[in-house]
Amino acid sequence: MKAAAAPVVVEAAGALVWRVRRGRLQVALVHRPRYRDWSWPKGKLEADETAVEAAAREVAEEIAQDVVLGMPLPQQEYKLRDGRIKRVQYWAAQVAGRSDAPAVHARHPVPPAARTEINDVRWFDAPDAARQLTRSSNMAPLDALIDAYAKRRLDTRALVVVRHGSARKRAAWTGTEADRPLTSDGERQSGHLVPLLSAFGVTGIVSSEWLRCAATVQPYAQAAGIPVRTSPTLTELGHRTSPGLVAAEVADLIRGRHDVALCTHRPVLATVMDVIAEHSRREVADGLPAEDPFLHPGEILVAHVADTMPGPRVVATERHRHV
Repeated sequence: MKAAAAPVVVEAAGALVWRVRRGRLQVALVHRPRYRDWSWPKGKLEADETAVEAAAREVAEEIAQDVVLGMPLPQQEYKLRDGRIKRVQYWAAQVAGRSDAPAVHARHPVPPAARTEINDVRWFDAPDAARQLTRSSNMAPLDALIDAYAKRRLDTRALVVVRHGSARKRAAWTGTEADRPLTSDGERQSGHLVPLLSAFGVTGIVSSEWLRCAATVQPYAQAAGIPVRTSPTLTELGHRTSPGLVAAEVADLIRGRHDVALCTHRPVLATVMDVIAEHSRREVADGLPAEDPFLHPGEILVAHVADTMPGPRVVATERHRHV
């Protein structure tokens, strides 16, 4: 007997855009006249687009404001009338402010949605939003958002760990390790990092001073108009000489106040992950990559850091790469 074909999955992404007014958590809902419903801003992924890119783009279109993504929220999955499955990935997000200008500058301009698609955008106190939502299936990400806010884990900044893009093989390179360049695939991967780093609001970059790392983050630095701070500590040689200095640098970034990307090498990632684990809640630490190679070339790990009573804590992580 022939097995039934798996249903086609329609991938979509969006965000719960939040703010606090007069001590109350508020979220933005959009009204879609075609469906006559109130929902979260979201939309389908375009060709060759990641969910992260789609979330930032679709939300900007539907609320007519740029946003910066925060921690991931529960995804939603449901069956469409034609039998396909729609899967929506959600993030918490905030409207971009002045400090996010470099990240926004790195994006392509997004025109607002047509009035026939979105004809109203309103802010609601969280309990009112729960009542205003047309579909009860949209409640899961709101419940998670409210819970994170109550536990003081919602207001986060990002430490984005980047493994450099694919580089020339060591055996095929006659120059020094410090000068070993990216391959054409590595250059492509570095270009795909631009919308990912922009979506998470990165306004600072720290990189190993070796060429393959600095070249990986250079396209984003150029698009955002920000400098790359290179560090000998984050090179493979620097790590072999003093892993403690690497750990101290990562800890300083976790304690920092800005959304920052750190680009380094595979052998250095073990120490980076150890430091992130030390600053994480137990269930978050348990979900970190624990085995070599930790990340693939051109892949990122986003550590969402909240300021808690004991100090800065990583309250969520996620991994992304453009395949």
